[in-house]
Amino acid sequence: MGLGRFGGSLALELVTGRTEVLALDHREKVVNEWADRLTHAAVVDCTDEQALRQLDVHNFPRAVVAIGAELESSILATSILAEFGVPRIWAKALSRQHARILERVGAHHVVLPEHDMGERVAHLVMGRMLDYIEFEDDYAMVKTLAPEEAVGRPLGQSQLRHRYGVTVVSIKRRGEGFTYASSETVVQRGDLLIVAGRTADTERFAELS
Repeated sequence: MGLGRFGGSLALELVTGRTEVLALDHREKVVNEWADRLTHAAVVDCTDEQALRQLDVHNFPRAVVAIGAELESSILATSILAEFGVPRIWAKALSRQHARILERVGAHHVVLPEHDMGERVAHLVMGRMLDYIEFEDDYAMVKTLAPEEAVGRPLGQSQLRHRYGVTVVSIKRRGEGFTYASSETVVQRGDLLIVAGRTADTERFAELS
């Protein structure tokens, strides 16, 4: 529901992954722009319960409310999906307060794209990590270059977990894909590492590269 920048990109990525998508928006021009690239697209008021039932929305296993600045429509659409009993409802929020309301009316997952991306980029700007994902409870995964002190030794001998509180989850050599890391994996200069741990620990480890 909603074919703005976020909703359109999400819908296109789902279709690219061979997922059947019904995309809805009340703007005919926008729907026409996306119609040829998506499985199904329809012009509809996403707060019109009867219209949504006619499109069989109540039988979908997952729904995403990607409506942007129209807060009332976002909240009402989410509420209707919850009343339909849709098993998994994702909703886009513009603020923490908006997110709390969406959760109260039935959203199972709420995302704040601008806020989350801002936090992620801030970590990348301030550190030496190449990519960064933060989860709940102060836990993160970071992509970084292997530090010099880990080069030429198996991970089990370098004791990175003991010394820095991080676990090397995966490793990538030049010209190769990522592979799972084990205690016997020997790190080479220029390797990319995916490490997991407390946010502060992963950032501190990335600074070694």
